[in-house]
Amino acid sequence: MKIIRPLIIAILLIIIWQLIVSISNAPPYILPTPRLVLEALIGRADIIIEHAGVTLTEIIFGLLLGTLLGSFSALTLSYFRPARQWLMPILVISQAIPVFALAPVLVLWLGYGMLSKVAMATLIIYFPVTAAFYDGLRRTEFGYLDLAKTMNGTRWTTLKYIRIPSALPALASGLRVATATAPIGAIVGEWVGSSEGLGFLMLHANGRMQIDVMFAALLVLAVIAVALYYSVNAGLNRLLLWSPST
Repeated sequence: MKIIRPLIIAILLIIIWQLIVSISNAPPYILPTPRLVLEALIGRADIIIEHAGVTLTEIIFGLLLGTLLGSFSALTLSYFRPARQWLMPILVISQAIPVFALAPVLVLWLGYGMLSKVAMATLIIYFPVTAAFYDGLRRTEFGYLDLAKTMNGTRWTTLKYIRIPSALPALASGLRVATATAPIGAIVGEWVGSSEGLGFLMLHANGRMQIDVMFAALLVLAVIAVALYYSVNAGLNRLLLWSPST
């Protein structure tokens, strides 16, 4: 049933897509039919797969770096109170300034290679991971904390054995959000300046009026995003068997 449901949803979306094209009578250079997109996907499969591998690598590295930096920031905010006065403004600024506006600057600083795209994905991932994990660390059950004090637990042991395990479900929620938004950073970075990746391929196809190729690349990007999200979600569910959803 888990496999059948996505197939049914995909078929319904394709039917709706075809109906929109038929009713609106849109030309192929505006909205290609599913058949044209499928033909482009098959005919350019080697090129699309090559660019998809680059984008997937950028997303994964950005997800790993964003998770590490976000987790470290949340632990710092929770464990060192004076650090909150310094890190909190950075967190606010990181969200107040649109990441899209930072993309040209990152490309200028880090170049047109993969590093600037990984940095973009990291910036987008950083805040949800930090905010979710820090919120989980702050909301530990008082009963557990009182028990740790009764047993003469130090701040470090309390953090290691009580606060962090209690905050893992919140961190998992932040990771799910981060995984869903990670492709945005990579694609925006590729749009601003790159020579490879699905974002570059889409811009290149759009400039040549190859709208079917652009839709094929967009379809592959959607598949990557969905597959990555469900993979991370399945892994988190396995790691958090002791905290089942109700």
